[in-house]
Amino acid sequence: MSLSQKIRDTYARIRARGDDHVWISLLPEERALTYAEQAEQGNGPLRGRTFAIKDNIDLADLPTTAGCPEYAYQPEKHAEVVRRLIAAGAIPIGKTNLDQFATGLNGTRSPYGIPQNAINPAYIPGGSSSGSAVAVAAGLVDFALGTDTAGSGRVPAAFHGLVGFKPTRGRWSTSGLVPACRTLDCITVFTKTVTQAAEVDGVLAAFDPADPYSRLAVPCAPIEHPRIGILPESEREFFGDTEYARLYEESIQPALSLGWSVGEFDYRPFREAASLLYAGSWVAERYAAIQPFLESQADAIHPVVRQIIEGATRFTAVDTFRSQYRLAALARETESTWKSYDALLLPTAGTIYTIEQMLADPIQLNSNLGRYTNFMNLLDLSGLAIPAGKRKDGLPFGVTLFSRAWTDGSLLSLAQNRAQETQFCAKV
Repeated sequence: MSLSQKIRDTYARIRARGDDHVWISLLPEERALTYAEQAEQGNGPLRGRTFAIKDNIDLADLPTTAGCPEYAYQPEKHAEVVRRLIAAGAIPIGKTNLDQFATGLNGTRSPYGIPQNAINPAYIPGGSSSGSAVAVAAGLVDFALGTDTAGSGRVPAAFHGLVGFKPTRGRWSTSGLVPACRTLDCITVFTKTVTQAAEVDGVLAAFDPADPYSRLAVPCAPIEHPRIGILPESEREFFGDTEYARLYEESIQPALSLGWSVGEFDYRPFREAASLLYAGSWVAERYAAIQPFLESQADAIHPVVRQIIEGATRFTAVDTFRSQYRLAALARETESTWKSYDALLLPTAGTIYTIEQMLADPIQLNSNLGRYTNFMNLLDLSGLAIPAGKRKDGLPFGVTLFSRAWTDGSLLSLAQNRAQETQFCAKV
């Protein structure tokens, strides 16, 4: 099939779904065909792959809204990650829906509607990268860019049976990203396989001098005899979801089958670090990111998002330093874990909620979704969300394999081995 025909088929599938709230804006089909013609002439590593872009990441052809129409602006150039993907032969299709200003893990906080979970439309799609996950799960694009500050590149992956790769902070450029918490933000990718995530990482992992938070990569040796940490029974919180509890226990078996060493680790310092993201002063970064807009057009902001961000005003500069001191102390406590284990395996989320449940209790239930994700960027870790089975009702369950900064390649290799073992066990 020619790339032009692939693009026509892509747009036909999108039109067939109608207004599914996945997209905030679509690239005109003729413009996408132009990108396809350019890709056809090259030999890039992602030649012909279609991709979607969370609408807090710039694509020069379309406005960036961050999920707020009044905030929209027209970027002068592509975000660096988008530029690199196009140069590698990938073809952008459009901008996807999100929890406004990337504030949420559930996917219901957008004036552009709630994207339907691709597995069961009664359930939340996960956020904030909701539209990006649905676009991949529904087969509309080959991969999609998301972002991750609290878990937004992992939770939607878990709810759709996808791979969600959150690289080390600074591994991928954030130039051209509307910040949520600028010191913590990561651009991420949703794919169907670990191999595809590794291919995207191969294009995007590069130092960007234009991004003040970009970092030079630190070489990391492969993990030859993996030691994997798992949650002790006392720390396994599934909010009454017995199916997720069962699936987490079963997710440990592939590691054992591969001969990996598995043992329980002390989750307490990680859990306490997670609580700092919203209970600590980091929420003030969200205020700083949109302060002029918030103070001039507060009524344009989603009520729940506004409530969360305006809560930052209770923190002082002294509180900020105290939060940093507490985080440093917790990070030091986690060092003993990394002496015993090469990587840790957690549920990506403790449960999934219906849209009705989430709208009835939007802050507490969203907080529950971050129990196993909120600490990761604070503690400078790399994470990879991977599928790990389904509930009896067909809804996916996922786990996250994570480790220290710059272990990205090792995590991708471990997950590829685990995926092969899982497929083998399924065939047996």
